[in-house]
This record gives sequence, structure tokens and C-alpha cells, in this order.
Amino acid sequence: MPLGLLGKKLGHTRVYDATGALIPVTVVLAGPNRVLQVKTQAGKDGYNSVQLGFDDQKEQRLSKALLGHIKKHNGAAVKRIREFRDFSKEVKPGEIIGATLFAVGDFIDAIGTTKGRGFEGVVKRHRFAGGDSTHGAKGFHRRNGAIGQRLFPGTVMRGMKMPGHMGQDTRTTQNLEVIQVHEVDNLLLIKGSIPGAEGDYVVIRESKKRPKGWKPPVVAVSKKKSAAAKPVAAKPEAAAKK
Repeated sequence: MPLGLLGKKLGHTRVYDATGALIPVTVVLAGPNRVLQVKTQAGKDGYNSVQLGFDDQKEQRLSKALLGHIKKHNGAAVKRIREFRDFSKEVKPGEIIGATLFAVGDFIDAIGTTKGRGFEGVVKRHRFAGGDSTHGAKGFHRRNGAIGQRLFPGTVMRGMKMPGHMGQDTRTTQNLEVIQVHEVDNLLLIKGSIPGAEGDYVVIRESKKRPKGWKPPVVAVSKKKSAAAKPVAAKPEAAAKK
């Protein structure tokens, strides 16, 4: 996780690019992030990482252990703390970083918690087609059907898709492009959608598959002409007969 930020999903909108194309984007408040602690491989921790805090909080709302850890490194009380390993930018405890950590054209991975849907059936939860609505079907329109086995093994197989709790899962959306960076407001406008509801906390990290400086591969186009397009020279025997 070379570069990363803690943020809050604010909502969705649309912006125009330089060519006039309309792009749907998600607005993320990506700062200010406070550097709470810097761990090094040479130190007692044994690995390189940076601990970031986001969204100010009252001290009385934190546990004494967490508040003691923050004050030990001369930090301020925050609501969310996240550790990023192998942070490629050199920072110091107490430093503040924000949306300018990323630039327009960078690709990021967004990590968030999906919306909670409560108890749902198999049609909505697993996209089952359901049963027939006609031809004598009664009470089998949105059910999943038989789930057991015959004599062997005689039990319900583990992992069977059934009704149950849906949502509130951690999901990662990869390879999202940064369209705009608002330095003053610490806002990132990211192309596409991000898991979670408006107001939820998200993690914005540098894309694993498309890191900084990544460019799409150039596809070589063959310039071979078809045989039909080539002029066919007349044979000398045919010219003599004429």
C-alpha cells in the first residue's frame, strides 16, 4: 500500500472533461489526514508504515488507551485511524497531508463498507430467477427450491446460497481514475462509484494494478495489405495470345 488516505464519501455529481464529455464522479473528502506515527524497519516495530488519523474527535469520547497512544506521538484526537505499509512519501509525525497526495490522471483503489440491506431473499441477494408466475405455480415465485441431498451425503452443502443478511461487507473497487483534485477543500473527484453510503468512511489507496506513472499498453497494428488489394500482373503467355 504505497500511498493512501482516509476519507469520507460525500455524494455523486457529473463534470465535463477537456473534450466536453460528461463524466459521472464520486466526491470524496480526502483530508486533512494527520500523521500520528511513523514506523521503520530499523526500529522496534520491524516494518515500514505510516499511521494516519482522520476527522477530529473530542478527547472524552476516546478510550484512555487510544488517547494515550495518540498523545504519546503528540497527535490530536481523531475518529478514524488507519495504517499504510510501505508509504512511498516521507512524512513526519504531526504533519498534515491531503488530497494533493494524488494528481489528475492517477488511478486509485477505493475500500468501503457496502450499504446494509437487512434480511433479503435469494432473488435480491443472489440474483436467482425465481419460479414461474403461471402454469400452476403456487407459492414458488421467489423461492430457491430444494437445498438438500438424497441418501448421500444427506445434508445441506456448505456455502449453499440461501436467504440471509445482505450488505455491510468490506468491498474494494479497483482502477478508478482521479478526474479532479480540489486542494483548498481537500476534495477528490473520482470517476465511477465507491462502496458505501453518503457520509461513510472510505480508504483511498494507490492502485495496485495501475500505480503512478502507469500508461495503457500500446497495441501494435499490422499494416499488411490484403492479397485482393494488390495489383495482379498479367502473365506473358496470356499477353501473347491476345
